[in-house]
Amino acid sequence: MSDLPRKAMTRTAKLAALPLGMAGRATLGLGRRIGGRSAEVVTAELQQATADQLFKVLGELKGGAMKFGQVLSVFEAALPEEVAGPYRAALTKLQDAAPPMPAAKVHTALAERLGQDWRERFRSFDDKPAAAASIGQVHRAVWHDGREVAVKVQYPGAGEALLADLAQLSRVAWLLGPLIPGLDIKPLITELRERVAEELDYELEAQAQSRHAAEFAGDPDIVVPGVVAQADQVLVTEWMGGTPLAEVIANGTQEERDRAGHLLARFLFAGPSRTGLLHADPHPGNFRLLKDDGPAGTWRLGVLDFGTVDRLPGGLPSPIGDSLRMALAGDASGVLDMLREEGFVKPSIRLDPDAVLDYLLPIIEPATVETFHFTRAWMRSQAARIADPRSPAYNLGKQLNLPPSYLLIHRVTLSTIGVLCQLGANAPFRAEMLEWLPGFAPAAAPGGTAEALKKR
Repeated sequence: MSDLPRKAMTRTAKLAALPLGMAGRATLGLGRRIGGRSAEVVTAELQQATADQLFKVLGELKGGAMKFGQVLSVFEAALPEEVAGPYRAALTKLQDAAPPMPAAKVHTALAERLGQDWRERFRSFDDKPAAAASIGQVHRAVWHDGREVAVKVQYPGAGEALLADLAQLSRVAWLLGPLIPGLDIKPLITELRERVAEELDYELEAQAQSRHAAEFAGDPDIVVPGVVAQADQVLVTEWMGGTPLAEVIANGTQEERDRAGHLLARFLFAGPSRTGLLHADPHPGNFRLLKDDGPAGTWRLGVLDFGTVDRLPGGLPSPIGDSLRMALAGDASGVLDMLREEGFVKPSIRLDPDAVLDYLLPIIEPATVETFHFTRAWMRSQAARIADPRSPAYNLGKQLNLPPSYLLIHRVTLSTIGVLCQLGANAPFRAEMLEWLPGFAPAAAPGGTAEALKKR
């Protein structure tokens, strides 16, 4: 498809067909097993067909359907390996590509938003999109002053499509939930709906990107393209090359994976501390590894797409660092008190402090060592532990609450860890937390409390 379907009935019908198609394949699979084919072979075929249908529909519809697919894609590392194979390629396709909007429609949009003389602003403009995402596509161009730029043009009707898709997806959340064990899909969709207005507002995006670009200007590790121009639903920024993180995930050397992982961890914690904003769309399509002829330690991480941010004037909330520090110190009662104070445990819920600590410690394992090896196997083990109804972690997790103020922080952190596991990176997560996470590294005190934490 070459345009964004905007008629509610058309989009709803496509999404509504997903459960019917999956149910039909399940019936067909049962028939094949009765006919003598092995369960393993039939299951693999059904998983492949399901992945093809699900992500073909999400990609074609763009809008909220594709946005959901992109968000879901970063959790691919949590899938059991026997299931992950069929889904991985389809998920990855959604991270940086979609059927393009025709050139004529792009020209019309630019004329409406930049003026009929829009071509005079550019020395050249490539009609073929360099990238296409959930609500807009990007074209490569040369600005009138000679700078290479990226021109992001929002799809007409993107707002209506986003809201309609997410409303429909919330109705079939029960069907999509089993794709990622341990992830509650419905709150994720609800949170995405609440962010729609911000992502559609390119002026807000320009402000967030300009703030990051100014703060990281000249930084040896992080690069954010500057904003060149913005008008209504068009955003022009400096062009960024480099190797997309999806390519590093697919074919990168271990050196590339480790450097990208280190910088991704640094940006997760340093970004909010330095800008007061949390980049809230950390899927691989939004990052580039910028290499030069120097050693790996000089490679930098390019960061794109600031359409969704969380505003954190003081950086990440200090209770996160405080509770993590107390957990590593074995202060179970202190951790539970902090969780209650912040609303993670409702007043009516009674929990055993030691059980809460046992629940948390495996999750925060990356903070316990100097360098942690993030792997799909580790993430799968965490997802399985939390999703297994026979596990104590499952029962305890059901009693925890996620306060609205932490929703986006929680999703971004989980998503970033998901990307680190896709990379298979060895990353000094702990060191970045000690430097940038408020409350995690206590002030030096008699007895060397801070040093003791660093050496744990």
